[in-house]
Amino acid sequence: MSAPLPGFAHLIRLSDDTGLFEHARYAVPRRNHGYCTDDVARGLVVASREPVPGPQVRRLVECYLAFLTHAQDRSGAFRNRLSFDRRWTDQPGVGDWWGRALWGLGTAASRGTASWVRQQAMAAFALGAVRRSPHPRAMAFAGLGAVEVLRTDPGNVEAATLLKDAAAAVGGPAEDPGWPWPQPYLSYANAALAEVVIAAGHHTGDRTLLTAGLRMLTWLDDVQTSDGPLSVVPAAGWRQHGPRPRYDQQPIEVAALADACATAAAVTGDQRWVDRVERAVAWFNGSNDTGTLMWDLATGGGYDGLTRYGPNLNQGAESTIALISTMQHTRAEP
Repeated sequence: MSAPLPGFAHLIRLSDDTGLFEHARYAVPRRNHGYCTDDVARGLVVASREPVPGPQVRRLVECYLAFLTHAQDRSGAFRNRLSFDRRWTDQPGVGDWWGRALWGLGTAASRGTASWVRQQAMAAFALGAVRRSPHPRAMAFAGLGAVEVLRTDPGNVEAATLLKDAAAAVGGPAEDPGWPWPQPYLSYANAALAEVVIAAGHHTGDRTLLTAGLRMLTWLDDVQTSDGPLSVVPAAGWRQHGPRPRYDQQPIEVAALADACATAAAVTGDQRWVDRVERAVAWFNGSNDTGTLMWDLATGGGYDGLTRYGPNLNQGAESTIALISTMQHTRAEP
């Protein structure tokens, strides 16, 4: 792959000594919107993935880890929203932010370059891994954190149990060949559901489960392809028997698809999955429905969405992390 790499400059710009600002007006952080566990956890995933992080990225890891441990209560649940004056505005829960927090902590526990980071992340992961969420996406995100832990500790019972439960929460493909998806709708981060089923099948050696996950991902990738370029599910989502709007496409969909295809490539060794990762990279570089670059070359920030008129020029945390996450695959072996 030859796509340019945006780096961490904008993520650093969006971060302070507390955490990661959720939103930006163009490239300027919107401090009045505060911080959220969801985005800090995403930030910890991409910062921990860096194989040779520089001092600034290492500082991001430390800051984000501190934020997540502060957000966690004694039961393993997490608060999600912290105002700029450092006041929590919600109660601990096990929504998507719980799942993403476990994903970030599992990644830091597995890939952190400092031993104390790995130890502290693992302790927080273990505390949160005893909880379960009624929401399939939250369970999928948590399951991806379990996958990270199992990378370096294959015998970890808590992680293995969480991964198994996550795959069960997602479910398998539906009977309808025209819509082989566990739910009658596609909303956000859809590919993460297929990815956790693939990972669970691979870890347990369950070929039926692995095949089910690959079937889900194959269909999801195919249905988001429009005459070659990637055309992902927009913010409004798609329903099984409803219309399929094209815009407002979100970078998180592209990043989730890139991650899932990279996992499929690693598990199967099939070059076609690598090609699909490349197509996700190309989406950010202009191979999309409007033929426009989806990140700012000057700031390194990811644009917040693709509209029929081109990109939404705001550069918030979620979109910037999605950009970084996808581009990380350009220098990672499948």
